Order: sequence, then structure tokens, then C-alpha cells
Amino acid sequence: MATRSVYKGSRRKLVLAFDIGTTFSGISYSILDPGQVPEIKGVTRFPANEHISGASKIPTIIYYDAQGKVRAVGAEATCEGILEQAEDGNWTKAEWFKLHLRSKIGAGKTLTEHIPDLPPNKTVIEVFADFLRYLLQCAKSYIEETHANGPNLWASVEDDIDFVLSHPNGWEGTEQTQMRKAIVLSGLIPDTDSGHSRISFVTEGEASLHYAIQNSVLSDSMKKGNGIVIVDAGGGTIDISSYSDVANSTTNSYEEIAVPQCHFHGAIFVSVHAKVFLQEFLKDSDFIDDVDHIVNCFNDTTKPRFRNIEEPQYIKFGSLRDNDPLVNIRIGQLKLAGSDVAKFFEPSIKCIVTSVLEQCRTSHTKIAHVVLVGGFAANDWVYKSVSTLLSKPDLNVLRPENHV
Repeated sequence: MATRSVYKGSRRKLVLAFDIGTTFSGISYSILDPGQVPEIKGVTRFPANEHISGASKIPTIIYYDAQGKVRAVGAEATCEGILEQAEDGNWTKAEWFKLHLRSKIGAGKTLTEHIPDLPPNKTVIEVFADFLRYLLQCAKSYIEETHANGPNLWASVEDDIDFVLSHPNGWEGTEQTQMRKAIVLSGLIPDTDSGHSRISFVTEGEASLHYAIQNSVLSDSMKKGNGIVIVDAGGGTIDISSYSDVANSTTNSYEEIAVPQCHFHGAIFVSVHAKVFLQEFLKDSDFIDDVDHIVNCFNDTTKPRFRNIEEPQYIKFGSLRDNDPLVNIRIGQLKLAGSDVAKFFEPSIKCIVTSVLEQCRTSHTKIAHVVLVGGFAANDWVYKSVSTLLSKPDLNVLRPENHV
């Protein structure tokens, strides 16, 4: 593992890093004590997730009531009974809202029809601010509960916290401006020069590079002069970045060796393709009105477990009474050919392979390794397909532990 330098500040400080993803979000933090080597830790306990040991992610979901008040966030928004409460209370669900920050120029202009609308009378800045406010409260509770003299520790740093936010490659002026406004609106910082100085942004590529460095992923290879491509395959975007070790550097320095890329082909778009297929497949069936529910069940089970194109895939969505042999529905399960499910993944896999080859072609340094990180990379079919398709250019594809 790479060594960190001693913190040279004169007083204790807290750094909070928020990774707000399209579908899941997490928190990392470091308490900086003068003269000590900083240690990066993760928040691994969240409301409604306490029973899951080491849970480092929560769903990026907010429920609002009819008056625009936040009613449930994160794991709380997926608890049993929440759908009934939402229906009875006329609540509105906000999800995938991060993608509303994107530029509407270029690839982003075609996404609107696939992204759920924001709740009525809510802007993306307001929704983002509400989620930031929730993450801060989660961090506060975790630190107070898990550190010695936790409440006193928090009180000593809470008025001068530095915040780090990650975002997809290529998100710059417009997107960062909106995120800054959300941070101010959330109350995390004051709207002053000193307040704004406490905000830092890091791209998904840079964040993944830091992960690779701290976990000694390919350090030997990079020291030999080879470059690496890091593919951060997340819920909404696939971010492609390439780096190499800076030659003759006295410190651990790295440089980009190709132009980073960001593509809207993350895991949610597998679900988008599945929905399009099912709407056509079930159009003459009594189950056409269940498509959204079937897609949700596909997301929870079939999609993350898919690994073999030769085997039929099953989506359990109903009861024993739900049957329609004409569309392969039996005892509440929809049967799909593995080849059909593979087609849902195909655009994303093609995007990864094409982008990696483009990085190799344009890089001024030889690239020998490809590192897959992010929640979407946990899918075995994605990993297997990318590895196979990149084996001919003799690229070594790996997927580190704890890569999400």
C-alpha cells in the first residue's frame, strides 16, 4: 500500500468525501491530526441499513411528500412498506437525479426520455442539496458513534469541514457550478470565499486512480513504464481514464496519457434496454401493465447475477397464480433466453471495449492492463465479455477486491 505523508497542519481537521452516484452513494472521511499520518475510512453504517455489517453504499433515492418535504432517503426509501406509505401519502420518488446535472449538449441531450422526472416544484440543485444534507447527518452519526469521545470530536471539527465531491469525467464548469450551489443550499458551507475554498472536486477517473494507488493495484507494472486504463463502470456512466507513472519522479506522481472519456452506458441503461424489450414482448399479454415491476425485479436479481448466455434467465415477479405460457410466464416467473438478456448488456460492453482500444491507440505510452472498478464491473458477464474481447490485443483485464 502506498504511504501517506504526515499531516502538517496546526490543528485537527475533518475531510469528508461524498460519492453521489446515479444509483448508489457512499461516504469516506479522514480525521487529520497534526503530526499524524492520515487514515482514510469509510462510513459503513447507515439508517435502515444497520443490520448489514460493513454496508458502504446506500441507494441514491429520496421520497418527497405533496408539500415537498423529505420523507425517506437512502436505505430508508427501500424499506418494507415504503411503497404503501408513498402511495397513501401521495409521495414522489426522486431517483437517477444526478443525471439531471449533465450537459444537455452532445451525448447528454438524448437521455431525457430515459431519466425519471424530478419531483414537482423541485430543481436538481434542491434535490442534490437535500441528499447532501442527509449524507452529512449520516457521517456525523457514524463518527459520533464509532470514535472515542465521538460527540466532542465532531464538535471540534464541524464548523470547518473540507468536502470532496466526485463527478464523471468531463463534468466541469456547468456541472460543478450546480454542485457548488447545492452544497451552499444544503448548509454544508457558507456562501463566502472561505466557504467555497473548502470544496474540492475529483473526477471518477482520478478517484479510481487514488484507489489503485492506495491498494497497490498494478504498482509494479506502472513502475516498469507501462500505462493502465481504469474503467469506472457505475450506475449511470462509464468513465475511462489512462495513466502512467511519471518517469524519474522523486514522488509518487502520475500523468494522464490519453484524453479521459465519459459515456452514458452505465448499469441503468441495461435496465432501459430490458424495459424496451419487455414492452414489446408483453404488449399482447395481460402482464403488460406489470412491466415496471418486472424490470425492478430484473434489476434486483437477474441483472446482477447474469453470467451465462447459454442458460435461460428467470425473473420472479409474481405469485403462483400468475401464468401465461404464450410469453413464457409460469408460476410468477418470466423466462427469457440468455441471448436476449445478453443483448441488454451489449451496448455497454461495446462501449467499454471500443473506448479502451481508443485509449490504447491515442496514448503516448504502451498500455498493458485494464482495471475494472465500480458497481457495474461487479457483474460477471460484463467482466467476462470485456476480458474476452480485449484478450486479442493482449490486454490484461482485472477486477480488484472491494472495487465498488
